[in-house]
Amino acid sequence: MFQRIRRRAKEPTDAQRKFAELHAQLQGQVPPGFGVPAPEPEAAAPVAVVDDFLPPELRVPSHDQVDGRMMPWAQPLVLDGEMAACAECGAYRDWLVLSTRGEIWLRCRAGHQQRETRIDTAWYNRHSGPADATHATFEDGLRHLGY
Repeated sequence: MFQRIRRRAKEPTDAQRKFAELHAQLQGQVPPGFGVPAPEPEAAAPVAVVDDFLPPELRVPSHDQVDGRMMPWAQPLVLDGEMAACAECGAYRDWLVLSTRGEIWLRCRAGHQQRETRIDTAWYNRHSGPADATHATFEDGLRHLGY
């Protein structure tokens, strides 16, 4: 009985036979256009060069052209399990977070500024949104944010 099963397995199946017949028919045939050199492309009319940059008034300065960035932070700022507070007036919320030259500074509503070493530029980049405006001076930026 097992010999019959083995003998049947050695014989090709119908699908294998049909594939072998089709392969034999297609052997030696070459697709049309194969081996013929491609025609030369037609010369196109010259295209006018267009400046694809935005106009100067719509361009945003890159990070190396800006002295710093700022964002408001209304809620209390908890760093390493403790709440950040102003060293001079004790304010613990409604901060202005400043990022300049790789340093982070906190500014309270009263105008006191202190360097915050527990925050780095990567933290600032993760938490800040896209810039909505650029300003020529620090005071212009403060006025824009309502400080």
